[in-house]
Amino acid sequence: MSKKISLVVVLAGMCALSLFLLNCGSSSSRPSGLLYVLTQGINGAGPDVSSFSIDLNSGNLSLINSNASTCPASATCGLPVSILLDPTGATAFVMSQAAITSYNVNSDGSLGSPTLAAPTTSAPLSGTPIAMTRDAAGKFLFVIGQGSDPSPTNCQTLPPSYPNIACASISVFAMQSGSTSLSAVAGSPFPVGRIPSALSVVNYTAPSATAMEVLYVTFNSDPALHNDSTLSAYSVDTSSGNLTDLTPGTPYATATDPISVLAVNTYPAGENTGGVFVYVGSQADQAGALSVFQVCPAGNAGCQANQLVPVGTPASLGQNPVAMVVDPTNNFLYVVCYTSNQVYGYRINTTTGTLTAVSPAPNEPTGSQPVALAMHPSVNDTGEFLYTSNSASSNITGLTVSTTSGSMSSPITVIAPAAPSGMVAR
Repeated sequence: MSKKISLVVVLAGMCALSLFLLNCGSSSSRPSGLLYVLTQGINGAGPDVSSFSIDLNSGNLSLINSNASTCPASATCGLPVSILLDPTGATAFVMSQAAITSYNVNSDGSLGSPTLAAPTTSAPLSGTPIAMTRDAAGKFLFVIGQGSDPSPTNCQTLPPSYPNIACASISVFAMQSGSTSLSAVAGSPFPVGRIPSALSVVNYTAPSATAMEVLYVTFNSDPALHNDSTLSAYSVDTSSGNLTDLTPGTPYATATDPISVLAVNTYPAGENTGGVFVYVGSQADQAGALSVFQVCPAGNAGCQANQLVPVGTPASLGQNPVAMVVDPTNNFLYVVCYTSNQVYGYRINTTTGTLTAVSPAPNEPTGSQPVALAMHPSVNDTGEFLYTSNSASSNITGLTVSTTSGSMSSPITVIAPAAPSGMVAR
């Protein structure tokens, strides 16, 4: 099965349906719910960013605009893969195959003209970026890349099927809420010597421990290289952004071929019950799997502080679990599976990290080849809304999620511009 699902996403953009829009609309002031969807386009249309307003009573979508370019005219960016917002929602960042662009968010929720944020003189970017994330404070942006790195001593020779990959690394950029600029931290990009597949960052202060910011990265290399199916942890210096291998225990063995990861902190503010858990979605030759790790609980004599401990055995789920999201309460986890066209829902045991399938409707069908997830909470407590971007069917699936049981219901389908990829909601 696929070892580099991000490359599959790019190929999906070459065979998607042509442009057709539904639920068009506009607003003179910024809507309270917004969904941004990257579209890779076809036959000269796109790539672009589409902006939708979210009806916070029903979860229905209305198109605001669909023609925000993902690349400045003077730059070379490639197809867009991932999008995120700063903590205030005032700026957006889009990662493409060769660049990161940034935008100011207009008053109606649409995006302004793109600005090249990386690579620039102050923000060099390691080649072939495949995924990005930011910390909760919006202070640092992390990008994993499968391409060239300035330090040849850390590079490796890959099989002929990956001729353009010279060296893998993690790029770290300083960012500031409300600003469209990025600047590389000292030492970035950081060579990793293996091929990364996904990343997630979490902040936590476990009982009787110091405050930590930790970046988790999965590695999924071709067996001809070193058959690497692992999870690594890096401590983030919250002053400088510098990365340090977090020992002991790293890297940790995962199920075969990890392709997604999500770190979740279930400690309520001011309380000592909860935990920090890392969920890893993997795809072996025949079936998908979901692994669970827990940061060593305080007082556990069997492990050391900040060490990850496997929880149970990997659970089976649909094929190619490419993306995960947790609800705002950190009680429910949702996983979208690219090949089986499904979303799976689980209740998180906030003390142990173990997962129980939600009931009823433990899984829901999506459009064809879903590649990303986004969640928006309703301000009226009528439910939360979960969306998937379906790359091959060129549409968006919307689901209403119960805030008490986590079950998914009331599916809607919204036609999107061709080949949607990454998405984000606020």
